[in-house]
Amino acid sequence: MTTNVGTLDRILRAALGLILLSLALFSASPLFAGPLFKYGAAAIGVVMLATSVLRMCPLYAILGIKTCREC
Repeated sequence: MTTNVGTLDRILRAALGLILLSLALFSASPLFAGPLFKYGAAAIGVVMLATSVLRMCPLYAILGIKTCREC
């Protein structure tokens, strides 16, 4: 696994992941009352956090995208 996610990309992914997880778990909004949006947002949030921590995005690897300067 090679690093392909840069610092700014990691920060944005982590923030988006935390927002999606908090909406899925703690939101009183009727939108997140249904299982599709609730579990979908939770799954996407976990993936965003995982790619942020691992600094590797499989989709970026397939498409040949790198957002880091040092890699």
